[in-house]
Amino acid sequence: MEHLDHLEHLDKALVDELAQVARETVRDELREQSRKRRRAATLYAASGAVALYAGGAVALAVVLAWAYVLPGWAAALVTAVILAVAAYALREAARPSRPHAPHPVVEGTAPAAPPSGLGLPYPPMPGAPPVRPGTDPESPHHRS
Repeated sequence: MEHLDHLEHLDKALVDELAQVARETVRDELREQSRKRRRAATLYAASGAVALYAGGAVALAVVLAWAYVLPGWAAALVTAVILAVAAYALREAARPSRPHAPHPVVEGTAPAAPPSGLGLPYPPMPGAPPVRPGTDPESPHHRS
């Protein structure tokens, strides 16, 4: 068995080397993926900034159009109100739906399911006690 002891050292060195290669490979792959994601994030940010300026230009055009009919301050105020209403509508559309008030339970119906959607909040109650097969439920003592 002593002639295999030197192989244990080789196995440990091989495992360490393989682990090092795997770490470097994973690190290089993650670095490449993060570089691609960083580029995409930069492009999204630039797109958002340009869209913001475009929105400002549209708002200015609306103000100038209203300025033909109204004084300048009133045109700006009307445009601000329109933009505020649009922002509020977009925010409400983005919110998750709110749970509604629970409906009243009508006599003889099952209770409403809990909000988790897992079914009844408790198991249904049987109408009568269970009866063992092969026993007479009418006898005073159903024991076998």
